[in-house]
Amino acid sequence: MHTDINALFAALWQDYIQMTPSAAKVHELLGHGKPIINDHIALRTFNIAKVNLAVLAEHFTSLGYVACGDYKFEQKKLVAKHFEHPDATQPKVFISELLVEEFSPSLQSTIQGLIAQVDEEATKADNFIYSGRHWSLDAKTYETLLEESEYAAWVAAFGYRANHFTVSINHLEGFETLESVNDALKQAGFVLNSAGGEIKGSPEVLLEQSSTMADKIAVEFSDATVEIPSCFYEFALRYPKANGELYTGFVAASADKIFESTNAKKA
Repeated sequence: MHTDINALFAALWQDYIQMTPSAAKVHELLGHGKPIINDHIALRTFNIAKVNLAVLAEHFTSLGYVACGDYKFEQKKLVAKHFEHPDATQPKVFISELLVEEFSPSLQSTIQGLIAQVDEEATKADNFIYSGRHWSLDAKTYETLLEESEYAAWVAAFGYRANHFTVSINHLEGFETLESVNDALKQAGFVLNSAGGEIKGSPEVLLEQSSTMADKIAVEFSDATVEIPSCFYEFALRYPKANGELYTGFVAASADKIFESTNAKKA
């Protein structure tokens, strides 16, 4: 496990921009060369004991993170938790897991077969949460998974790494609103996720979010190299609660639509 929180996020970021070439351009466009504060990062996994949400969370709780919220996504058959660090400038961490047993027997056996190839020791290594795929996968299996669960196909193809980073608009110089950020992105040619509208959430729920559609990158499978959606960049604007402190949780209805950012069928 990492002992340095900043080194962990730096490593996650380096892996993420390899998967998401547009992210570095977005970073430049919005940050004007200044550091950008990350609102949160997100990780995906399966609810199989060897690699479940708790296994991923350990990499953060060992650095002082605490569990703060639980979420359920009925349609996508997912559950999630978010974690916060006592130092509020550190990114929040949103980890979701697929409820594998709620899917077809064939998807279940495929996923069990992939996870059987993971070395248990690897899950405890410093680099596990940015180590990618630990199994052999062919393109046909990816396509079969995609028909049933876009999420399952994504994790099968990309393994363990940040699914997205999120710019904190509250800490971003030169932009007051999420609309102004979206406009700048669209003018620069970026495609936004429009599922449920470009802006998900509202001041009433204390959180507004938007995101780019995932980059498409060439992924090597055991039998072919295929261009598929990889990772995306998210943008979050938080509003103060009655006590004046910024809301730090997540809104399940909005997050549900953010998941669509990697959906090849929507792209």
